[in-house]
Amino acid sequence: MDISVVIPAYNEEEVISGTIDEVKIFLQQNFSDFEILVVDDKSTDSTLNILKQREDIRLVRNLRNHGKGYSVAKGIKKAKGDWMIFMDADNSTRISEIKNFLEYKDKYAVIIGSRALKESDVQVSQSFLKVFLGKAGNLLSRILINPKIKDTQCGFKVFARHTQFIFDKLTIEGFAFDFELMFLAKKFDFDIKEVPVVWHNNADSAVRWHHYPHTLTLLFKIRLNNLLGKYN
Repeated sequence: MDISVVIPAYNEEEVISGTIDEVKIFLQQNFSDFEILVVDDKSTDSTLNILKQREDIRLVRNLRNHGKGYSVAKGIKKAKGDWMIFMDADNSTRISEIKNFLEYKDKYAVIIGSRALKESDVQVSQSFLKVFLGKAGNLLSRILINPKIKDTQCGFKVFARHTQFIFDKLTIEGFAFDFELMFLAKKFDFDIKEVPVVWHNNADSAVRWHHYPHTLTLLFKIRLNNLLGKYN
């Protein structure tokens, strides 16, 4: 199979159908063999009912709410594609951006979207406080995780199939899983390419400013896990 697209979803009844439709049309036009996996993280709205009615996706269900990291990992571990993508259900970065990614697939095993490069196009930015805390997090992550990555948290990333095993090693189930994922990619010597994307902020995002301090403490947890040999 050419490509798998994994979409984690929690209470996305307003947008999930539109996102799936757009992804499906793009994949039909550009790939001969593909799959769309949507992981429902125990939604409390109509998201699951909407997904159950679709025959054009592989539906994966969490029996309880775990978080974005758990949902992404669960979907990726079930993916069958030679290349595996995960993206946000709110379509902050559209699937068409993948055209700019796959030109690097012969040289890189991990290709990640970035809002922090000179060529990136952030069409609707976050609040000042979120931007400030996000930049602080990126600075700390460059010190503790990978000095070469300017934006670890963009929810649009591509992985070659042979990297799939690193998702088994994730311990963080929430939004901070990207930090751990990038640390593991570096630890296992996978070449990483950061690519600029067009990104549109979702004002209804479940991530609030007060989540950031806790998220940043997890950077130190990742380093501790490594020292204790939990990723070996």
